Amino acid sequence: QVQLVASGGGSVQSGGSLRLSCTASFSIVNTYCVGWFRQAPAKEREWIASVTRNGGTSYADAVKGRFTVSRDNAKNTLYLQMNSLKPEDTAMYYCAASKAYAACSPSLGAYIYWGQGTQVTVSS
Repeated sequence: QVQLVASGGGSVQSGGSLRLSCTASFSIVNTYCVGWFRQAPAKEREWIASVTRNGGTSYADAVKGRFTVSRDNAKNTLYLQMNSLKPEDTAMYYCAASKAYAACSPSLGAYIYWGQGTQVTVSS
């Protein structure tokens, strides 16, 4: 069964840090593009970062320089290190994986496997 399980969310003050984890029930090595999205109340889900099959990373402008995405292939785990958090980062965060061998994309439609979401709340 294909599963993604996200964890690590919580409540922090502005300027704080959190690290999210997403563990896959399948091997993500060299096969899947994996990424993070977030959705704030009354807003659409937005792409924030992804890691290609070859380990390349890309980021949305809103998080570039503050967030770092990485993957541990041996553990089938994706991470999102979030530093210098702002109140506008408050959202439910989701990890996702593409179809096998698909190119990475910021588009929601490119991802077919989704984790359950983990809440991040940043207070001012």
